[in-house]
Amino acid sequence: MTIDQGVGAGLLTAGTPSRRDLRARAFARVASHHAGVAHRADLLREGVTRADLRTEIRAGRWRLVGLHTVLLAGAELVGESRWWSAVWESGPGAVLDGVTALTAAGLRKFDEDRVHVSVPSANRARRSSGITVHRPNAVGLTLDSPVPRVLPEVACLRAAAWARTDRTAALLVSMSVQQRIVDRDRLRTAWEETTYTARRTLLDQVIRDVCDGAESLGELDFGALCTSYGLPSPDRQIRRVRASGVAYVDAGWESVGLLVEIDGVHHLDVDSVTDDALRQNDLVLGRERVLRIPLMGLRTEPARFMRQVVRAYRQAAET
Repeated sequence: MTIDQGVGAGLLTAGTPSRRDLRARAFARVASHHAGVAHRADLLREGVTRADLRTEIRAGRWRLVGLHTVLLAGAELVGESRWWSAVWESGPGAVLDGVTALTAAGLRKFDEDRVHVSVPSANRARRSSGITVHRPNAVGLTLDSPVPRVLPEVACLRAAAWARTDRTAALLVSMSVQQRIVDRDRLRTAWEETTYTARRTLLDQVIRDVCDGAESLGELDFGALCTSYGLPSPDRQIRRVRASGVAYVDAGWESVGLLVEIDGVHHLDVDSVTDDALRQNDLVLGRERVLRIPLMGLRTEPARFMRQVVRAYRQAAET
């Protein structure tokens, strides 16, 4: 072999990527679309053989989680990568659902330690650690971004039905609408099309409150509760004139000087919270007795709030 031939062969070898480099590039291409994780089948389509996969895992450069999820050594499944893995590991047709789908859609300030997915009832489902698999009769229409998931309004209803407590169920519906994750009209339509669900009575009230935005509904229900607790029917829309202007209080008993504000979902808005605080301060400075009851609290903890109302009424009547 001549010197020139030896140099040429060396250059060819140096410029040719190694098998390890090819595997790394294939992984990077696949993982770039899935928040840093790769599906085994996608790697195979990119030219990574089963022998290549075993080599990388044995070498400690890649790690296999479940049957399908491959990630780099040292990496952890968090956020979107955890969602991808949950979908891949749960069975054919799996999609994010419930509170996880709401989080993927942008829901803030609600933590859930498990990933919720739904699998078509006709498909085989697999159970994995940290994943709750549901099998609804019909998964329904889905969205593909950022991870396959059910429509927000469907996710909202299912999240509420699967919640651990009534309070959490009501909170999820309220937050989803308040944060504009779910459109009111779409939620109302989805609810009307729902034939069976857990917590139907509660959700019917909560969805009506949230979608209609009718404070009068809360006032009417409060009046009915007062009757059931042995209190006189309250006055409604009580007018008060303050330095800041005219204020209307939802309910109360003018005869004993007790006022009650029923705070609907819209009171969670920043502007509404500020206005509410200023109005309440004006009333208190005017020596008014004022109780505040969130409408969702009236739905989920009526007894606790009504005990306070009864106590306040009796105290006011004695003074």
